[in-house]
Amino acid sequence: MHPNLPKFIPKVCYEIFVRSFCDSNGDGIGDLNGIISKLDYLADLGIEAIWLTPIHPSPSYHKYDPVDYYGIEPEFGTIEIFKQLLTEAHNRNIVVYLDLIVNHTSTYHSWFVEASKGPENPFRHFYWWLSPEKIEELGIAKRQTSDDSDEVYPWHEIPGDNEKYYGLFWKGMPDLNYDSEPLKKELAKIITFWLEEIGIDGFRLDAARHIYPIWEKDKNHDFWEYFNGVVQKAKPDAYTVAEVWAETWEVAPYLENLNATFHFDLSFALQRIVIQEKDENLIQQLLASYSQFEVFNPDFIDAIMLTNHDQDRIGSVVGNHLGKIKLAATLLLTLPGQPYIYYGEEIGMLGRKPDPYIREPFLWSENETDPVKTNWLKAEFSTLKTIEPLSIQENNPDSIYSHYKKLIHLRKTVPALGQILKPNLEEVESLDNEILAYVRTHETEPVFIIHNLSSEIKKITLPDSKLNFQEIIFSTNKSSILENGILELTSYGSLILKEKSAPISGITLPTVV
Repeated sequence: MHPNLPKFIPKVCYEIFVRSFCDSNGDGIGDLNGIISKLDYLADLGIEAIWLTPIHPSPSYHKYDPVDYYGIEPEFGTIEIFKQLLTEAHNRNIVVYLDLIVNHTSTYHSWFVEASKGPENPFRHFYWWLSPEKIEELGIAKRQTSDDSDEVYPWHEIPGDNEKYYGLFWKGMPDLNYDSEPLKKELAKIITFWLEEIGIDGFRLDAARHIYPIWEKDKNHDFWEYFNGVVQKAKPDAYTVAEVWAETWEVAPYLENLNATFHFDLSFALQRIVIQEKDENLIQQLLASYSQFEVFNPDFIDAIMLTNHDQDRIGSVVGNHLGKIKLAATLLLTLPGQPYIYYGEEIGMLGRKPDPYIREPFLWSENETDPVKTNWLKAEFSTLKTIEPLSIQENNPDSIYSHYKKLIHLRKTVPALGQILKPNLEEVESLDNEILAYVRTHETEPVFIIHNLSSEIKKITLPDSKLNFQEIIFSTNKSSILENGILELTSYGSLILKEKSAPISGITLPTVV
């Protein structure tokens, strides 16, 4: 059973790492009231959905190890404040997605505290426990590291216990065992509470490919079928977007029971293209991925991003190069899918692992002691010496912020750019791998998009059949149309052109001269 489509499908989404976004009470920690105070900013930017990283009580700074699925981390606020946030967001036509951690809990969760008391405890079966002998027999004592976990030895000891518990990510995050029917019933209560009683709009789902351990991974899809059934019963138009950090062939089947999955292959391809200044048949790859996705869900939503809270920030990936930061944004916001902007990308924030330094405080103003700036972490990358804060960029029409705002506005107002379902993408062949061009098709107003991936100026002659693409609706770095249908693309520049005649078909890319 495919998930229902939400009544409202946001065209542009925004990921907020809650602890770092905005502080309302002077304790240096981002909080829910801080987010409420910045909803007008987000609405003005053009954001239609926010994904909040976990807000449940947790012993860690990132909150990806919950101890209570019904509560709110006291540092962030209360359930009453969260309800206010939801109301205020909805008043601005912004929907709210919560990060739900269904793969594991904290070792401090009451379920695990009980489970640790011994094999006879009724909560023991909420987690995975095996004897060292059985672990060796099954050959699962070690695992290969993956993009989302560098844990090599996932089995962990408790002094005095004859069995070990399984924690894929680290010993403080024991994996839940959904072979347990009582656990599945508890999960259903949690889902129903947030969707029905609180009224959130959907979930971002962490570690979706790891619900079952590798030796039981075939059960993952049965779990998501169950999950989808609970969601549709509680709130039929709730939205589900999952982290499946894997290649496209592995991601695609998850769309059978979820609205959307994040497109990690695209994220890394965009990064490579901007770094190397060369196309790598991106459009062909995307069209192939869409074919795989639609097999499992004809109404799939491709959740696209440059980077997120687990990746080096795009600003640092491209060496804080202004032209490349803007080019990456233009690529993201002109391709099909539902884009997610990681907080601070719109002002060019920087960051490289370890993780805290890709989650640094948002720079709202040039005031080093700005009371709304969080200070739980001393920034190493995004400082007033390395990037301009929002207060300066807002007044500069050539800033990264202004670039994002223009592109977001276009995506929301140009039908061809804003189409999310049934991705409307047509390849434009090129003899020059430093040029990337494509058409976002549309019955009446297709748009032709062309990017110069290089530092060199490119002059491109349009063939006669494309001379009616003469109206510029977006240009970067003063890229323009010269006489006789010649396009001039400046360094890392892009053009979005529209025509007013017949729909596009059989496109080939013009000659580079």
